[in-house]
Amino acid sequence: MKRILSYTTSAGIFYIGKSDDNLYHPIYNDKDLGGYKDMWVAIKDLVQNDTQSAIHPETGALLDTSTLGIPEDYIEWNRI
Repeated sequence: MKRILSYTTSAGIFYIGKSDDNLYHPIYNDKDLGGYKDMWVAIKDLVQNDTQSAIHPETGALLDTSTLGIPEDYIEWNRI
């Protein structure tokens, strides 16, 4: 999977990846949080905490991604 976007938060870096089957994947701590046909839906679900669970690598706590200030507009993310 190719990582195409990144966004740094207080909990670490989140990525959006694109797989060979043209699905978009939110990624955190090398964990794939789901596959989406549209990039904007993958980002929206991440912003709204509607992906698979994201666990903080140091504390083991379940993250609420809606509290991390992740922008819904992909233009605000960093291109890789």
